[in-house]
Amino acid sequence: VQFVESGGGWVQPGGSLRLSCAVSGLTFRRYVMSWYRQAPGKEREMVATINSRGGSTNYADPGKGRFTISRDNAKNTVYLQMNRLKPEHPAVYYCQAQYLTTAYWGQGTQVTVSS
Repeated sequence: VQFVESGGGWVQPGGSLRLSCAVSGLTFRRYVMSWYRQAPGKEREMVATINSRGGSTNYADPGKGRFTISRDNAKNTVYLQMNRLKPEHPAVYYCQAQYLTTAYWGQGTQVTVSS
């Protein structure tokens, strides 16, 4: 299974970024896809989840109202649109694919929010 994550980088507070995660080597449309983040010195935490067909999403509190997760099963890609980023949002963002008890992780992409 291979992940190609992109879209991370530096942004000023209040700015936006769009993360992408292209996955190969599995039947993408069967997998629940999630974005997690891990800030320095902290546990990895879920940011957003989308079901296999894209009809249901769930967000953790830090991203509610600011982040949108979406997927394109034809492109085997999941996205995370992050708006109004705050200084507390910097972290490494990881893409996860899960089917039943099997989970795969991407390599992560760094997001830095500072002025």
